[in-house]
Amino acid sequence: MEKRKLGNSNLEVSAIGFGCMGLNFSYGPAPEKREMISLLHKAVDLGVTFFDTAEVYGPFTNEELVGEALAPFRTKVVIATKFGFDLDPQGGPQWTGLNSRPEQIRKVVEGSLKRLKTDVIDLLYQHRVDPNVPIEDVAGTVKELIL
Repeated sequence: MEKRKLGNSNLEVSAIGFGCMGLNFSYGPAPEKREMISLLHKAVDLGVTFFDTAEVYGPFTNEELVGEALAPFRTKVVIATKFGFDLDPQGGPQWTGLNSRPEQIRKVVEGSLKRLKTDVIDLLYQHRVDPNVPIEDVAGTVKELIL
C-alpha cells in the first residue's frame, strides 16, 4: 500500500483511507458488529492505516466500534474524527444544529477520546463550518488541544 504524508506533519497514512460511517450508521440497518470488526481488521491486514469517523455517526456508536476494533493496532493506525454538531438532546440519531463553540469542541474531544479508547486523536477537524463562531476561535481551541 502506498503512503502519503499529511501536510507538514509527521502523520503518514495509507493512500487509501477507510471512511467508517457506513459500518453501523447511515446506509440502512447496521450489519453485525463482529463482521464490521473483522472488516476493519482485514483493512489493516491489507495495509490501510487511515480511518475516519465522527461523534455524529450513530451518534457515538461509530467511534465506539472503531475504537474497539482498532485498539490492537493503535500504534500502527491513524484515526481521524470530527466535531461541529449539536446532537439531539433526546439521544436520537439526528443532529439539531451546528456547534463549534470552544466549550463544545472540548466536550466532543473528551468524549471521542473515551469512545475511541485512546489518549490521542491523530487528526481532528471541523465537520461543518459554524457561521456563528469565528474561525479564529475554532482554530485557537483546536490548537490548545494539540499536545
